[in-house]
Amino acid sequence: QRRVYRTTTHVPQELGQIMDSETFEKSRLYQLDKSTFSFWSGLYSEVEGTMILLCGGIPFLWNLSGQISGRAGFGPEYEIVQSLVFLLLATLFSAVTGLPWSLYNTFVIEEKHGFNQQTLGFFFKDAIKKFIVTQCILLPVTSLLLYIIKIGGDYFFIYAWLFTLVVSLVLVTIYADYIAPLFDKFIPLPEGELKQQIETMAKSIDFPLTKVYVVEGSKRSSHSNAYFYGFFKNKRIVLFDTLLEDYSALNKEPAEGEDGENEETKSKTKNKKQGCKNEEVLAVLGHELGHWKLGHTVKNIIISQMNSFLCFFLFAVLIGRKELFAAFGFYDTQPTLIGLMIIFQFIFSPYNEVLSFCLTVLSRRFEFQADAFAKELGKAKDLYSALIKLNKDNLGFPVSDWIFSMWHYSHPPLLERLQALKDAKQE
Repeated sequence: QRRVYRTTTHVPQELGQIMDSETFEKSRLYQLDKSTFSFWSGLYSEVEGTMILLCGGIPFLWNLSGQISGRAGFGPEYEIVQSLVFLLLATLFSAVTGLPWSLYNTFVIEEKHGFNQQTLGFFFKDAIKKFIVTQCILLPVTSLLLYIIKIGGDYFFIYAWLFTLVVSLVLVTIYADYIAPLFDKFIPLPEGELKQQIETMAKSIDFPLTKVYVVEGSKRSSHSNAYFYGFFKNKRIVLFDTLLEDYSALNKEPAEGEDGENEETKSKTKNKKQGCKNEEVLAVLGHELGHWKLGHTVKNIIISQMNSFLCFFLFAVLIGRKELFAAFGFYDTQPTLIGLMIIFQFIFSPYNEVLSFCLTVLSRRFEFQADAFAKELGKAKDLYSALIKLNKDNLGFPVSDWIFSMWHYSHPPLLERLQALKDAKQE
């Protein structure tokens, strides 16, 4: 794929009608930079993980966690307390070692190509807030899971799976209402033509829409997105302001007298017209609602839970094998949390790669089906133009090595999606 980025320097003939040479070159350089970053950050991650294993980093951190919890008055019999200290230290270590890479990605690569809208202060405030929120969720959930495994008896894997199922459903339900607003501002889509058209389209396919929100994604990045969430008769749609041509802050001229930060944002985006027209936004939503109407969301949940149940069952089979713990430096103890880490992170690694590929194939199939659904709604022409605009706004590179694409792309390449829409567009 890197060879494709390096050697494809001119717009291919089949792309001549949908992409100008300037945008093509920008997207090529952006993806090349991202590819280089991905290689070095991935290599670092592999080296770091290997050194932790070879140098006994996991048992060292476990023993350190025992010392810390012991000083707080919790002896070895309080395994869950020690596990929570271990988890806190491990996630803190991960956050610190990952920080330079995140900074480089945001303030060098994304900044260089015009996507970053964050200040350094905003970035660190966001990172600290994410870490705190993550711990507030992770630590209580982990403690309850470990407790269930401890008292669950021979069939603990069933109770553990049911617990994780409930937690995942609760998190999906509360995320957009209570967690996401901690990081970004959500406001109701103002009354007007677009909102009426969205409500009309939702009603035409019996989508139980209750609210439509706009999230101010432009304060973080100029990338765009849209999604829906909620269970049963309480569905909500969320649109990034960067998706809406008439709404994106990146398209607006700063008011006279506004501060220098707005002037800086203006200079970054002065030549960019961001987002889609209302008809194109409706076409994108037609695609997203197609996922709901065709049952893709439910199918993904079922697959995820079947996989989760299988993993907990295999965990129950393997957790008693002392040689697994000994291989990772635990000769005298077999902590449940360490067992979860060894089995889920290492033993299941090859299986997870195969599963990931299968889910990628399924995802691409779902994307074609959702495009076809939007086509049936009469949105083929608008979806066609929206896909081109979104590809341009996000500097997606439309030329792919077929093996790389097959393994990594959860969405079909742009040309394949456009070709599937082309006949209906012409009709």
